[in-house]
Amino acid sequence: MKFGIVINEGPYQHQSSDTAYHFTKAALAAGHTIVRVFYYHDGVNNGTNLATPPKDDRDIVKRWSALSKEHNLDLVVCVAAAQRRGIVDADQAKRNRKAAENLADGFRISGLGQLIETGIQADRLMVFGD
Repeated sequence: MKFGIVINEGPYQHQSSDTAYHFTKAALAAGHTIVRVFYYHDGVNNGTNLATPPKDDRDIVKRWSALSKEHNLDLVVCVAAAQRRGIVDADQAKRNRKAAENLADGFRISGLGQLIETGIQADRLMVFGD
């Protein structure tokens, strides 16, 4: 089965990202395909490389980055939601005259067209968070 994953909540304010991560990992282990993971609303905060959790806490951003690298996952952060929350890649930083980029490894910024495409390509679209 082909799954599309949508995450609407930040990594440390809600269980959604943890649950989505474990679901995605289990689906891949069971032989399913993940079409894309799309981060929307506060979910875009999963894609910042500025998060620095305590050493005895889980590092959700690094988990997603590692899973993406291991399975060649497409982790897409919504451009409009990201800009509202101060998350930019190198192109966005340059275009908006920001001093630095802060998009984590394995993530990319794109628009809602990617969410629509995910819904079309996936057999099931799983939404985590409100």
